[in-house]
Amino acid sequence: MSPHRKSQQVANPLRRNVAIVAHVDHGKTTLVDALLRQSGAFRANQQVVDRVMDSNDLERERGITILAKNTAVHYKDLLINIVDTPGHADFGGEVERTLSMVDGVMLLVDASEGPLPQTRFVLRKALERGLPPIVVLNKIDRPDARAKEVLNEVYDLFIDLDATEDQIEFPVLYTNARDGYASTEADKRGEDLRPLFEAIVDHVPPPRGNPEAPLQMLVANLDASDYLGRIAIGRIFNGTVKLNDSVAVVKLGGAVQNTKVTKLFSFDGLKRIEIDRAAAGDVVCLAGIEDITIGETITDPENLMPMPPIAVDEPTVSMIFGVNTSPMAGREGQYVTSRNLKDRLDRELLGNVSLRVEPTDTPEQMKVVGRGELQLSILIEMMRRESFEVQVSRPEIVTKEINGVRMEPVEDLVIDVPEEFQGVVIAQSGTRRGILTKMVNHGSGRVRLEFRIPARGLIGFRSQFLTDTKGTGIMNHIFAGWEPWHGAIASRATGALVADRVGIATAYAIYNLQERGEIFLDPGVTVYEGMIIGENARNNDMDVNVTKEKKQTNMRASSADEAIRLIPPRRMSLEQAIEFINDDELVEITPKSIRLRKRILASNLRPKKSEE
Repeated sequence: MSPHRKSQQVANPLRRNVAIVAHVDHGKTTLVDALLRQSGAFRANQQVVDRVMDSNDLERERGITILAKNTAVHYKDLLINIVDTPGHADFGGEVERTLSMVDGVMLLVDASEGPLPQTRFVLRKALERGLPPIVVLNKIDRPDARAKEVLNEVYDLFIDLDATEDQIEFPVLYTNARDGYASTEADKRGEDLRPLFEAIVDHVPPPRGNPEAPLQMLVANLDASDYLGRIAIGRIFNGTVKLNDSVAVVKLGGAVQNTKVTKLFSFDGLKRIEIDRAAAGDVVCLAGIEDITIGETITDPENLMPMPPIAVDEPTVSMIFGVNTSPMAGREGQYVTSRNLKDRLDRELLGNVSLRVEPTDTPEQMKVVGRGELQLSILIEMMRRESFEVQVSRPEIVTKEINGVRMEPVEDLVIDVPEEFQGVVIAQSGTRRGILTKMVNHGSGRVRLEFRIPARGLIGFRSQFLTDTKGTGIMNHIFAGWEPWHGAIASRATGALVADRVGIATAYAIYNLQERGEIFLDPGVTVYEGMIIGENARNNDMDVNVTKEKKQTNMRASSADEAIRLIPPRRMSLEQAIEFINDDELVEITPKSIRLRKRILASNLRPKKSEE
């Protein structure tokens, strides 16, 4: 039960605080777009991009929400504060902390796909906090929409999560977020989103709290400004704050820091507007507080009343981030030292509650522990774009001992594939210690398979899965708990083609190596000893000379000058590179390049991988 529900006094009847939660790609950000448009947040002639809340480059490129964001819309006399949350399981920490700011949730479910793993996760967190839900079945116009069956699945999910009777009596709306309409009936098209606004007004309670009590504000998000420094975003549970007030920050360790409010902002559409005062129930931004972090309480200096810090699930996957030590280090990046790396990771920790950084035996390397491969690869991609050079190891899962038994994290994996691929997917999951728990065929030509699988079995699985299903499969997974060690899982079966000298790759050398395996680079690329230039067709590593040139002779045969035909190289994305490498290999990431390399570069020092 959330702490602010103990206080029964309505703080502000003209406020509503609501979070939009859903599985990835079910239409949260598109729905926020429509709410902003229809509430008059934009001028009539204003040019607005789609998914306006996905503000950073990576979010726009990948079409996913990575960071939770706040906005506010006006409806009649009310101000509705809306939090758009990420839908991917790896960014669950963002969801957990934003739920502390709201009094209700809008649960968005795709009218065709139905509830998926992340739907269960976000709903469980909302029900634990006692937040009343509004269920929104989105994409109702899809040709394969099955609103009635999906609604029954949602009811089953609520019962499965032990929802109270009050929580199960939720309002249901049928929407098309892209076209901007909502209806209370599945077979009747609405005109606009007014039914959804009305549902928020009627079913999300106004915020509770006492404006006359001592100040209590929990910091749930952070932002930064070149002019104002760090900005704390959070909700005021009790009390009132005014510009230039003296306040105290109760740190996570219990220390108290006295400071002053230099700027105060509230949300209005996509803008922040300066205000002079804010009271219980408001979601606001405070500037002027140095070194503040998520989970700390801003309170009255004469009456310290800290709030319980935000609880976040434990991270389960770790990677070693190290300084780039390859012969090409420092050629492309601006920040290459261990001090740069440590400062950047410390900065990330301030705003990312689900990440942990641990020291290793050497200052050149740091162990970063997160929720999943995607969360860590997004961090690496952001660092790369900020001109950092870094090398990272293969992801490993975090284990722990419970009563003398070695425990590992397991995940619930949900796979949606065409019927003809179900055999190969079940076989692949079996080799990774996955156990099939449920199989549903809706009669649409696609099958839904549910597995219980160790988290380490998912490392490198996505690219294999997309290959096996010819790109038509959809997979989603979420942390399910800890179980005893499931046993060994085979790693990559093939070896690597490794460059044995420094030089520039030639078309002639690549042409002669093509039959040995798959090549990763083009002619003209600079290579160094120990750099992986391809995948060997066999299971052992092979040192090769990829810089070999064709010798010039004064004899010419009829076939001597034929054009060399090269097979196009396999170009790997950052995620694919991280999934591909074995324990004795690293990925070198610079602003312009992603290279694979052996951990030990010199071939005479590397232990040879024997053929098994």
